[in-house]
Amino acid sequence: MAIKMRILHSTSKAKLISIADLIKNEYQLAINATDAIPPAYPCNNERIVILILSVKDDADDQLRRFLMELTKARAQNVAIITDGKETGIAKVQDYLRQAGTNVVGEPLYVKVGLFGGKNLTDEEKSAVLGWTKAIVEAI
Repeated sequence: MAIKMRILHSTSKAKLISIADLIKNEYQLAINATDAIPPAYPCNNERIVILILSVKDDADDQLRRFLMELTKARAQNVAIITDGKETGIAKVQDYLRQAGTNVVGEPLYVKVGLFGGKNLTDEEKSAVLGWTKAIVEAI
């Protein structure tokens, strides 16, 4: 299934970054489909952008500015995977809505251990891929 999708992350946690690679491989996306925020290449008319974020109470300034520029022309739909707090993610969703993009589905909360290995369990992989499939089908 060919879909114009980008996966952008604002985290230093290896487990969350490995989720980006998992989705990229599952949907056979181009090599530059995953990137850190701010991305090297700007989003342009993306069907969906999946944001993988580590946010506590609010987005840092760099992330907030990026979110405020993620207009409908850059990303028609945005979905969120996070290990952050619900209050911080609610603010992230508000920034996205203010920019005019459509926030799709509920955020997927991933538990990252204290020592934060990068390996995903089979259950985590199936949960991430199931969530992603539901998001893609919803748009």
